[in-house]
Amino acid sequence: MKMSQPEKHEPLSPIQPSTEVLSFLARRRSGMVKCMGGAGPDDDQLALILRLAARVPDHRKLFPWRFLVFQGDERAKFGEHLAKKFKQDCPNMDDDRVEFERVRFLRAPVVVGVISSPKKCPRGTPVWEQELSVGAVCQNMLLAARASGFSAQWLTEWYAFDPEIAHLLGLVSTERVAGFIYMGEQSEDVPERPRPKMDAIVSNWRNLTV
Repeated sequence: MKMSQPEKHEPLSPIQPSTEVLSFLARRRSGMVKCMGGAGPDDDQLALILRLAARVPDHRKLFPWRFLVFQGDERAKFGEHLAKKFKQDCPNMDDDRVEFERVRFLRAPVVVGVISSPKKCPRGTPVWEQELSVGAVCQNMLLAARASGFSAQWLTEWYAFDPEIAHLLGLVSTERVAGFIYMGEQSEDVPERPRPKMDAIVSNWRNLTV
């Protein structure tokens, strides 16, 4: 699927009513990586998913994120590092548990690491705002993958927080992993999960005298 990229300064309407999109969002559901397999996005599909993921609110256009893509043999090679590090940290774990770490990235045909990469801003854009933008990237990627015909799940797990793995991923001191997005075909449907009761989380602000 090819989509035209808007040109710089091209007028874009901020309003585009769509019951189809509302229905799509109402039924959005993450897949389960344990049920993924088959073919993942091809190069063109993945390029589109990543491009759409990057269309998020981004105060002062800092682009405080980047992507690391794992495909093919890269997944197994990275898994060898995960198994080695896990065995080093947990020497008493049995071989089956170590093997699980070795094949983590083989659970889906495509895995994308989303890296939070905050930028120094002379105008003082807070790091927190930049990190919120990274979260929006992850959500957009889930939506774009689903709309492209694939299941997707956003996970972190232990290796997202390990300093040695961060070095292996090429992260600098100011960067950290926002998550790994697993994408592939889904072998079975997933049930709807509990959702918040809106009355419990929505309130109207009232000007109260303190």
